[in-house]
Amino acid sequence: MTSKSDNPPPYEDALHHPKYGNYPHQPQHGSPLPPPPSYSPSPGMYPGPPGYWGQEGVYPQAGTWAAPGFSSPSGRPTTIPTLSAGVPPSNQGEMEDFLSTQWESTSIRHAFIRKVYLILTAQLAVTFSVVAVFTFVDPVRLFVIRYPGIYWASIVVYFIVYCILVCCKEPRRRFPWNLVLLGIFTLALSYMSGTISSYYETKAVFLAMGITALVCIAVTIFCFQTKVDFTSCGGLLCIASVVLMIIGIVTAIVLSFQYVPWLHMLYAAIGAIVYTLFLVYNTQLLIGNRELAISPEEYVYGALSLYIDIVHIFLFILQVSGSATE
Repeated sequence: MTSKSDNPPPYEDALHHPKYGNYPHQPQHGSPLPPPPSYSPSPGMYPGPPGYWGQEGVYPQAGTWAAPGFSSPSGRPTTIPTLSAGVPPSNQGEMEDFLSTQWESTSIRHAFIRKVYLILTAQLAVTFSVVAVFTFVDPVRLFVIRYPGIYWASIVVYFIVYCILVCCKEPRRRFPWNLVLLGIFTLALSYMSGTISSYYETKAVFLAMGITALVCIAVTIFCFQTKVDFTSCGGLLCIASVVLMIIGIVTAIVLSFQYVPWLHMLYAAIGAIVYTLFLVYNTQLLIGNRELAISPEEYVYGALSLYIDIVHIFLFILQVSGSATE
């Protein structure tokens, strides 16, 4: 409890009678009031709690922080905090260059993928059109069955053009010879696929086309979504291809003496699985965010690899479906 005499005097009494207590002298009526005490922080003081005028350490050291539009009293450069994920302001130019480079590489890779799939779509359209003609048009179907020499000639053209395209992957600047060779390769493989399809029923061909389309769509979605890197499994795929070749030779020798349906279907199923793994491998090489990647300039090679995988998947599934329907 405090007595009434201990309370401070009224404001009017304090103005007219400065004798009260230890209160500071106040000017008389009519004179301007003095300005509030100025803030003069002591250099080197650690910032204290805000809200106290005239105390030391209320604000940081002069020259360290400054609001926009105000200069530092000490003349030293102002330090402004940034939110650049740990990158100092002096490296902002390097960060912008890095981000622009990443954006350019991503856009180049996306344009490369679109170009590859555009070429691949044209190749598949030609191939399945030839397969449809060889399957539905009876005169053409009987012609390719009666003259198998054209089929063997297409196999020779297939291997020769494939070796040229693999060995000469760099694009030609003056004339697109690689695209011309790719067109010849597509026609050769399309004739081979149409000739093989002419030996099977229409139901088996349609079933193989549908299954191949589903497999390709599923593999493409899987490769674009998964974080598993299949580009590091090239050795395993090489071993799988060698095993498939050995099984194919054994199957051909056995089937030349006596036809065994289950052996033929087993070989075709293994071949479809192996080429599906090759499709996963080549698709991830095309995407480019894995350990290995195809150069954006090798769009012909990228389309060639995917095209071969898809056509071989179709041919192996056709053998399975053809044996099942028979």
